[in-house]
Amino acid sequence: RKVVPDSIVYSDCWRGYNVLDVSDFHHFRLNHSKLFADRHNHINSIENFWNQAKRHMRKLNGVPKDQFGLYLKECEWRFNNSDPSRQLLVLRQWVKRHLKSLSGSAP
Repeated sequence: RKVVPDSIVYSDCWRGYNVLDVSDFHHFRLNHSKLFADRHNHINSIENFWNQAKRHMRKLNGVPKDQFGLYLKECEWRFNNSDPSRQLLVLRQWVKRHLKSLSGSAP
């Protein structure tokens, strides 16, 4: 609904998106039936991400509107770190670092 000026928006060629052409951001259309990807511009990755994010949030029976950004950030992290063993390793490292910083700040 609100897109920051000079943002880049990718969409397919659905005619409903034509209104985006008069906005203050860059709108790129990708026609799935004519080409899979235009150099590095394609929407399959974002569609995949959104599908995974929606599936994850459905498991939570929705999320509070004011915290949606945090939940989306978690989904982004899970998407970019899809290996569960790697996720666990990173989380353990974060916990160790946090506990170490807490113990170092104690009087």
